[in-house]
Amino acid sequence: MSDDTPPRDGSRHLAPRAITSLTNDSIKAIRALDMRKARKETGLFVAEGTSILISAREFGFRPETLVYLAGSAGSGVQKGLVDGTLSAGGACLEVSQAVLEKLSGKDNPQTMLGVFRQMWRDVPDPARLGRADVWIALEDIRDPGNLGTIIRTADAFGAAGIILVGSCADPYSREAIRATMGSIFAVPLVKMATDAFVDLSQRWPGDIVGTHLDAREDVRAAVFSGPVMIVMGSEGPGLSQELTAACRRLVKIPMAGRLDSLNLAIATAITLFEVRRPQLKL
Repeated sequence: MSDDTPPRDGSRHLAPRAITSLTNDSIKAIRALDMRKARKETGLFVAEGTSILISAREFGFRPETLVYLAGSAGSGVQKGLVDGTLSAGGACLEVSQAVLEKLSGKDNPQTMLGVFRQMWRDVPDPARLGRADVWIALEDIRDPGNLGTIIRTADAFGAAGIILVGSCADPYSREAIRATMGSIFAVPLVKMATDAFVDLSQRWPGDIVGTHLDAREDVRAAVFSGPVMIVMGSEGPGLSQELTAACRRLVKIPMAGRLDSLNLAIATAITLFEVRRPQLKL
């Protein structure tokens, strides 16, 4: 099919489309997903790189649109990703280097990127939680890199999911997706307003644990009663008074140096590791 000719009946393409024009409508639509407004309106996001696309496939997700550098998908994993996308009804766009560079969020672009539908899950039901379940709640987190790293950490240590409370960074931004290293497809994400989360906390059957500078309990010595909710505040301000009050236990990470706080993603990783320690095996 020619560069800028869409299918007349609006159906998906049954073969890759060759695109070399930077003004192609499909290319402009993908570029627009760099903006949070466009991601919110469409419910789509971009994941870049063959390894992330393989992770998506492993978790049962297929891109609605797969974009790849012309001549790079004749065999191997790349061909498998193209064939899988087409067989699932997705569109495949074979593009020039110039188009790929325009779509990429990197100076040295990967040879493939995919457009996926965002995945938001239902609020966890307190009556259906297992004792070993650990959820993470993040309040007003601002940095997409921190958020992506926390998603990756949650995947690594086996957290049940992440709840974004209040006004948080977009987990489907390019920076966040890149930091997840593919874990965006593995970790359930939930959005909640502050008052709704406080209501959930009142019905939570296990410990609700917050990290706080005024805490006196050492996170390493704590014994937690599951299911556990770990509550982490935003970079800088930390937990609000409202969410601090919702916690049933406040813990602190001991430090020997001059500083009294850690990067949010690192603090979340340490806390999650200590909570999940009994379940982690080599």
